[in-house]
Amino acid sequence: MTVALSGCGSSGDGDVTLKFVAADYDPEGGDSTKQYWEGVATAFEAENKGIKVDVSVYDWKDVDREVAEMVEAGDAPDIAQIGAYADYAAEGRLYPVNDLLSIPVQANLLAPLAEAGEVGRMAYGIPFVASTRLLFYNKTLFTQAGLEPPKSWDGIESAAKALKERGVKYPFALPLGKEEAQAETMMWMLSNGGGYTDSVGTYTIDSPQNVEAFDWLKDTLVGEQLTGPVAPGKLDRKPAFTAFANGEVGMLNGHPSLLQQAAKKGVKVGMVPLPGPDGKARSSMGVADWMMGFKQNGHGRQIGKFLDFAYNDENVLEFADQYDLLPVTVSASETMAEDPAHKELWPFLEALSESTLYPVGKTSWAKVSENIKKQIGAVVTPNGDPTGTLGAIGREAAATENAE
Repeated sequence: MTVALSGCGSSGDGDVTLKFVAADYDPEGGDSTKQYWEGVATAFEAENKGIKVDVSVYDWKDVDREVAEMVEAGDAPDIAQIGAYADYAAEGRLYPVNDLLSIPVQANLLAPLAEAGEVGRMAYGIPFVASTRLLFYNKTLFTQAGLEPPKSWDGIESAAKALKERGVKYPFALPLGKEEAQAETMMWMLSNGGGYTDSVGTYTIDSPQNVEAFDWLKDTLVGEQLTGPVAPGKLDRKPAFTAFANGEVGMLNGHPSLLQQAAKKGVKVGMVPLPGPDGKARSSMGVADWMMGFKQNGHGRQIGKFLDFAYNDENVLEFADQYDLLPVTVSASETMAEDPAHKELWPFLEALSESTLYPVGKTSWAKVSENIKKQIGAVVTPNGDPTGTLGAIGREAAATENAE
């Protein structure tokens, strides 16, 4: 692979080992993500003598914290593939994308995702993979119960009640545990016309729409015992997905990689957009995970070489294929959209252009997201207080924002 490179970084042509920390995407908890990156690293090293890549992979529950601790200890990785970048960019720790990626690779990134990687109109975060979220339902359980896919919150409630009567373990799995509570939270906010921020980017975490959504979850889905044996605040995404793949879940909010996991176990999956109170929600949630290069070791030139290699179509499509995720480059997306082998992913690709992403460009987002993970599960408990807790999270978000 021949690439044009910008000459950044202080290192010369001596041997360099890049420290690369990545998130684990294996839904089964295996080592397939590490195998993928080690394969990319081996192929890269064969073409780039003098540059080694040392790969470490951490569970999503831990990876953001692990990188934060490395940075705090003065031992930042050269490359991190994690959930947020803006706080590091604001601290001046990251290379601008212009200093890393060649112009052809930059131009090939999907524009809405590339723009979401900006802080102060300068791009620091490189989208890695994307996904959108849809409401998944077990077709077999729905057929047995004579149910149609839900088109409103009332439809979710009535379907969940029917599934519960038939002994389904999790009529509606609601993972508000720490693994990815910020995602489940945002989906329900969006379904009621709310969200984390307003149109100008101000936090609106305790908006009436958001409070109403969590009042409904607390009083209806959880209050009527329609969410299964594990309290939502203690249920993480990974075990919820595993339960779905085991045929124990009637409905949950899922992303593309769950398709493959369910297919392996023979579960027939139906998918519809998560409905709102009276019909289709105004927006679905989109997620992009982020790649970034840290300045600390001065390896910008070598980082750029590796990332250009990692973002070629062969690598991008291999990773997207492996986990049923959406590619972030124009060329790979076009390939996927034209290939009938990826037909199951077309609804997710279609939803991506109109989806709402986390407010990742806000330097406060990483801390706010962690706070949501810690607190939101308590909102839907019997003694939960959606108004009070969302208000507290919102005030803390505003304080964090103002302190940046």
